[in-house]
Amino acid sequence: MAKLTRRSLLRNSFGLVAAGTLARPYIANAAATTAAVWWTQGSAEEEDISFKKIVAEYEKASGNTIDYSIMPYAPLRQKIVSAVTSGLAPDLFQNNPAEIIALYAWQDKLVDVSDVVETQREEYTETALLTVRCYNNVEKKRSTYGVPYTVGASMNHIWRPLVEKAGYQMSDIPKTWDAFYDFFKEVQKKLRAQGMRHVYGLGFQLATIGGDSNLRANDFLIAYGGRDIVTKDGKLHLDDPQVREAAIKMLTYPTTSYKEGFVPPGAINWNDFDDNNAFHAKQIVMDIEGSLSTEVAIIKNQQDYNDIVVMGLALSNDGKPVPAQQGSLCGLIPKGAKNVAVAKEFIKYAVQPKVLNEYLKAGLGRWMLPIPELVKSDPFWMKEDPHRTAYTQQTLLGPTMPFYEVFNPAMAQVNSEHPFSVAEFDVINNGMAPQTAIDKAFKRVEEIFAKYPIAQT
Repeated sequence: MAKLTRRSLLRNSFGLVAAGTLARPYIANAAATTAAVWWTQGSAEEEDISFKKIVAEYEKASGNTIDYSIMPYAPLRQKIVSAVTSGLAPDLFQNNPAEIIALYAWQDKLVDVSDVVETQREEYTETALLTVRCYNNVEKKRSTYGVPYTVGASMNHIWRPLVEKAGYQMSDIPKTWDAFYDFFKEVQKKLRAQGMRHVYGLGFQLATIGGDSNLRANDFLIAYGGRDIVTKDGKLHLDDPQVREAAIKMLTYPTTSYKEGFVPPGAINWNDFDDNNAFHAKQIVMDIEGSLSTEVAIIKNQQDYNDIVVMGLALSNDGKPVPAQQGSLCGLIPKGAKNVAVAKEFIKYAVQPKVLNEYLKAGLGRWMLPIPELVKSDPFWMKEDPHRTAYTQQTLLGPTMPFYEVFNPAMAQVNSEHPFSVAEFDVINNGMAPQTAIDKAFKRVEEIFAKYPIAQT
C-alpha cells in the first residue's frame, strides 16, 4: 500500500526546511486557494525534504496552499492512470510513467502549459523542450503539455573493486559497444574462477514489465544504427533494412548474453528497481540506469558510494558517439483540474533556475538539471563528484535525443505492451530465432501505429 506523506508532515518538519529561503519571483496576489499535487517519492529522504522545502517557500510567498501527497513510484503510477481515467485527478502530477504525457496529450486530457514553459524556454535544452511538445489528436497539432524540471539519460554503473579483483583496471575497459560489454563477461569468468559463484558480469533488464526494459532495448537499437525507427514526423520505418538489422542485433546481444549465463536468471522478471537492488548486493558487476538513483540510494555508505564508477554510453561499434535518449520528469496539469491557475503558478515557481537548482542539489543530484548554462557554472555538477561529472557529460553535454513516444504516442502503447521484451522472452524461453521474433514484434508495432495517424504540422 502506498504510504502518503501529506501537508501535515510539512508542519512537523518545517524546522528542517525553513532556512535558506531563496529570492522569490513575482507571485500574483490572488485569493488564497488550494491545489492538490501528487509527487513521486525520492530514492533518498533528502529528495522528499527538498520538495517540501519548495512547497513551504511557495506557500509563504503566495498565500496559497499545496495539498501534496508523496508516494512510491509504482503505486503512484497506477494511481495516476486510474485517476485520469475516472476524471478524479489532482491539479498537478508528474509524467509517471514517462509516456503518459504523449498519450494524454493525444487524447486531449492535458492543459496546454506553453505559457509556463515560455518563462524559461531560453534556459532549457532543445531535447527537454522536444520531450514535452506532443501531438493533440483533437486539435490536430503539437503544443507543450508538460513543464520539464529534470533530464536523465542511460549511464553505465560499475563496481570498480570487482573489476580490479578480476585482475583488470578501469582503463582496460574498451570504448566501443560490443567490446565494452564483452569485457564484463571476462570479468565474470575471472571472478568465478576465484570462487565467486553468484556474481554476474551484466545487469541487463529483460522483463516484460516496467519501463527499464524498454529503455535498454532502445539503447541497443540506437547503438546498432536503428535510431530512425521513428522519425520526428511521427512516421514508422520498419521497412528500412538498417532499422531491421539493428533490431535483430538489439535482440541478439542481450539474449545471447543471458543464455550464456552472463546475466542473472532473475533478470527476465526484474521490475524497474530490481536491477538497482542486484547491483547494490554486488550480484552484478555493472548495470545500466537512467539516473544516479543507484548511487544516491547508498550515499551514506561512502565506501560503496566511492567504489562505484559511472561511465557514459560506449561508442558504437564503428567508433561513433551514441546519442542517449534524454527523458524528462515534468509537471502535468489534467483537464478538469479544479485549480489550474495555482497549479501553473506553483510549477512556474519551482522551475526557476535558482529554485530548481537548489531543489535538485538538495536531492543529492539524482536527476540532472535541464539548464546547461547553470550546470556549467556550478561546481556541484561539474567538479565536486565524479558520478555527477560523468552524468552531466552524458546527459546534458553529450549527444541526446527524445524518447520515441514524443514523435508519435503509438510508441507509448508499444512500450506498455513490450513487444521487444516479448521477443526477448521468445528467444530465451521458446527457442525462437531472433529474426523471427523481430518479425513478430514488428507486426504488432505496425498494428499499433495504424491507430495513431499523425497529421503533418
